[in-house]
Parts: sequence; C-alpha cells; structure tokens
Amino acid sequence: MSSWLHIVGIGEDGLAGLTPATRSVVEAAEVIVGGARHQSLVHINAQRLEWPSPFDTLIDVLKSHKGKRVVVLATGDPLWYSVGARIGREIAPSEITYHPQVGAFQLAAARMGWSMADLETLTVHGRPVEQMIAFIQPSQRLLILTTGAETPAQIAGFLSARGFGKSRMTVLASMGGENEARFDGLAQDWNHVVPAFNTLAVECIAAADAALLPRVPGLADDLFQGDGTMTKQEVRAVSVAKLMPMRGALLWDVGCGCGSVAVEWMRAARYARAIGIEPRADRRTYAASNALALGVPKLQLLDGTVPEALTGLEAPDAIFIGGGLSLETFEHCWDALRPLGRLVANAVTLESEEILLQLFQKYGGELARIQVSRAEPLGAVTGWRAAMPVTQLSLIKR
Repeated sequence: MSSWLHIVGIGEDGLAGLTPATRSVVEAAEVIVGGARHQSLVHINAQRLEWPSPFDTLIDVLKSHKGKRVVVLATGDPLWYSVGARIGREIAPSEITYHPQVGAFQLAAARMGWSMADLETLTVHGRPVEQMIAFIQPSQRLLILTTGAETPAQIAGFLSARGFGKSRMTVLASMGGENEARFDGLAQDWNHVVPAFNTLAVECIAAADAALLPRVPGLADDLFQGDGTMTKQEVRAVSVAKLMPMRGALLWDVGCGCGSVAVEWMRAARYARAIGIEPRADRRTYAASNALALGVPKLQLLDGTVPEALTGLEAPDAIFIGGGLSLETFEHCWDALRPLGRLVANAVTLESEEILLQLFQKYGGELARIQVSRAEPLGAVTGWRAAMPVTQLSLIKR
C-alpha cells in the first residue's frame, strides 16, 4: 500500500529549508495538520487542521482523511521526541512516509560546539520537568527540549539546590530563523526572560558539596524521606542489581514503603516504569516526595494490600517483594511475571525466612544472606555495628 500520510519535519526557515522532493509533497497536500507556528511557515492552498483537543483524538482525525494526501508538520526530526512516534504506534508504517529535517538537538549541538555522542538529549516538553533531575551529574552536558518560557528557571533551581549552581546554561530560540536568539548565564543567578519555544543547553558544574546522584543503584539512605522503614543502601544496591532494570521495563514494588527500590529502578534505565503498592498513606506520601526529588515523577503509587491489589495490573518485567511476603502473594506475583522476568524477595524475620526457604526448595533461584556492618564510635575507639541481616531470594522466570 502506498503512503497516504506524510510526516514532514520543518524548521524556522519553512519551505525553503526542505529538500525539493519533500517540498513537492507539501505543495501537493490536500490536508495539512500541525500547530499554528508550523502552519504559518507553509503557504499552501490546502485544508488546514490544527492539533485536536484532546490531543489523543489525533489518530482518529488522521484516519478520517485516509484517501486524501495528508501532511503532518512537525519540528525537525518527526521520530525524535516528536509526534511521528505517536502516530507510528497507531498507523501501519507502510501507510506513512517520514521526511526528517535537522532538529533542535542537532542545531543546538552545532551552536554549542558539542559532540552529540558525548551528551544526553532529554525532553520535558509536556512532561514533568523533574524528570531531568536524574541526569544532573558532574561534567555532564544536557540538551533539553523545554515546556515553555518558565522551564529554564525551574531547571536552574534544581541545579542550584543540588550544588550545581555554577552550571552554565544557554537557551536557544528560533534556531535557523530570522529571529534566532541566545541567552547565556549561570544556574545560580539565572534571570533571563526567554521565548516560550526554546531548547536549553546545560553544562553541569559541581561544587565541592554537590549532591552526587549516580544512576547506578545504591543512593545514600539520607537522600530519601521516610519513617526509617526502608531497604537500606547496600541491600538496595544488591536488590536492584538482581532486578536488572532495562529500558521501558515495568517493576511491581510490593510493599514499597518510601519507594526507595522503585525510585532506584526507574533512575537506572531510560523510561523504566514502576508501580508501588503500599497500604499506608504516610509512606505513599514519602514515596511520592522521593520520586519528585530524585527525578522519577512518573512513579505510580497504589493504595492496597496484597495480593488483592495486584489483580488487573499490567504484567511486570520485574517484581520486588519488600513487604507483605506470603506464599499466596508470591504465587500471584510469579504467575503474573513475564517470561524472563526477575523476582527478588527480601526477608528480615524468621517467619519470612521460612517462606523464602520453602520457595527456594520449590522454585530454585539464588538464596543469599546479606549482612552489613558499619564502623561507629565506641567511646574513644571505633567498632563495627551490625545491621539486621537480610535474607534474599532472587529468581528469573524461564
């Protein structure tokens, strides 16, 4: 089937910036769909449709015009943080032709003189701005598609609060057009008024007291708000490693408490998702606060007890059982787990250990005891103080 739908990346220079073949496609369009800014760049006699409201109706709008020559206008590369990916999930690839253009990331990297291979590209456009916090690292370079004029100031606040106030920030607007503009400054004293449509470049510079928040699991316990009941740093690092975070994978955190395992899972891999099941409202509040502060605002929290609360949830790629362990809960989790899914269950009581031993004998896997001791003052000298040992069962569903 030949393509009836063309998704065209377009820049500030409008038709002049398109290849001759792509320009011919736009000029032959019967229907042109796009935002007001894109529509203003193309002077073609065709039916004009702006983005529908609600936006989720876009696919139905496009399909209603099947049989006509339809062009969707997008910024830059339609498949890089743009509408093209959304459309491509609902309409067969054989019906679509993509026409990429140099996008904001490429233009911004060129303006900054930065290698695209040595930086992180992010978007907070129409998404929680807090999700960029997980990428604040010493000497890291970031290119960020923003939500609006206020976004750079918000990000400057995140940087300053974490000891990265001397980070260099550059806002680039209308790149490639007659009104291209640039605004430079430091996060700690950022006060520019910038255009609503912009791209932000950040060079992270850490002070001596900056918070170090690596993407690998094992964040310090004092970075999490909570009531003291949580999976501690060293045990958490082992637990998340056994859960094996992967891009886009879903975790069930059963008895999530303050959310430390779910937060670390989501930080460890791009687009990793997590559902935390926790019956106590105060602990869900802690988990929500920790998710925002540590850059994973999309953590989903459910009020409920297990195993009843697990019914109807999307099948997970990994499950962590940190609370509410029982044979019934394990069986429900194991049945729901996807093939090659990972399950980790931790226990600190003799009763829970007995359950893990039964499960180990039936299902196999790895059964380990994790013992952590920390050096503490003992009067005028120093000694070891042992934390409660944790028994851990880890399995892969094959």
